[in-house]
Amino acid sequence: MGPVRLVLFATSDADDGDFTAKLVDVAPDGRALNRCEGIVRARWQTDGEAPVWLEADTPRRFEIDLWATGCRFRAGHRIRLEVASANFPCFDRNTNTREQPEKAGPEHYSMARQTVLHDAEHPSQLVLRVLTR
Repeated sequence: MGPVRLVLFATSDADDGDFTAKLVDVAPDGRALNRCEGIVRARWQTDGEAPVWLEADTPRRFEIDLWATGCRFRAGHRIRLEVASANFPCFDRNTNTREQPEKAGPEHYSMARQTVLHDAEHPSQLVLRVLTR
């Protein structure tokens, strides 16, 4: 119950990129229900005043706000975290270049290889509040 955020350490081979996260409730029969989600666009991760471009294959820390949720995970259910580079059409596309998405044509889009890091130096983590009875 409360705010949910993902502290994510990642690299990319592109100038820009998106990182999205979803908190999902998975029932024993496999049904999945999204509980909350969020996105960060790498170029605006710092102060939002001017774009800061990614450095190829250089680890960077991101914080993704998944907003807040209040839900009960029943016995047998699992909590799943989905991390991806896109969540279209929920969020607009990223060209993975320095081109502004709203001005980009098909020729401006580029593939990007994103890597999520999780080790002692790069402790990616889901931060949420857990209440127990």
